[in-house]
Amino acid sequence: MADSRPRIGVTRWEDIPGERIEDYWERVEEAGGQAVDLRGIDVSIASLSGLILTGGLDIDPKRYGEEPHERTKIAERARDDYEVKMLRAALDADLPVLAICRGSQLLNVAMGGRLLQNVETSNHRADYKSEGYPSRWHSVRLEAGSRLRELYASDEIAVNSRHHQGVFPEMVAPGLTAVALSPDGVVEATESIAHRWVTGVQWHPERTEVEHPHFLREQRALFLAFVGAVKSQPESVASA
Repeated sequence: MADSRPRIGVTRWEDIPGERIEDYWERVEEAGGQAVDLRGIDVSIASLSGLILTGGLDIDPKRYGEEPHERTKIAERARDDYEVKMLRAALDADLPVLAICRGSQLLNVAMGGRLLQNVETSNHRADYKSEGYPSRWHSVRLEAGSRLRELYASDEIAVNSRHHQGVFPEMVAPGLTAVALSPDGVVEATESIAHRWVTGVQWHPERTEVEHPHFLREQRALFLAFVGAVKSQPESVASA
C-alpha cells in the first residue's frame, strides 16, 4: 500500500555534538508527515511537499559580504550550495518551509539578510563544558498578529538556545519579518510576508530536553502547524 503521508525533506550534513538528526525525523512523523533524509541526496523539490532546514555549522559569511570572524566555523561549501538551491526551489514553488537554528540563519541570508557572526553573551550557546552538552534557556517575546503568537497562544515562551550566531532586527532580510525577540534583542523567529507558510526559528523545537518536559509538548504545536500547512496546500502546488 502506498504511503499517503506528505513527503517532508529534512536536510542535514555534519554531526553536531549533543544533537540528533533523528529528533527532526521523529517530530515530522509524529505530526503526520513522512521524513525524507536529504543528506547527500539530490532530489527534485517536485518530489517533496515541504522542507525543513536543520542546525549545523556556520554559513560562509562571504554570502552576505563579510570576512569570517575568528569564531566562525564554516560548513562545507557544498552544504551551503545545496541548501540554498533547495530553499530557493521551495520558495519558488511556495512550499511550506520550517527553518531551524542554522536553517533560520540560512533563510535570512538566502533572502538577502545578514548575520551577527558571534553573539558575545554565552546565554545563547549550548553548555559544551558539561556532560551531554545541555542547552541554555531564555524567554522570547512573540509579536502580536504573528503565526507563532497564534499557535503558541502566548505572548512569551521559554526556548532552548544552542547557537553562537544570530540576527538583529536591522539584519533581517527584505521579505521576512521578525516575530520573536530575546530579552537582549536577538531575533529568535522570522516569517515570510511573501509566502504561504515559511517560518524560521532560532531555537531547536525538535529536541526532547528531558529536564524540561513541557518544552517538547509545547513545540509539537509548531510541527503540527507546519505539517498541517503541507497537507492543506492547493492542488496545483502540492502536485508541482
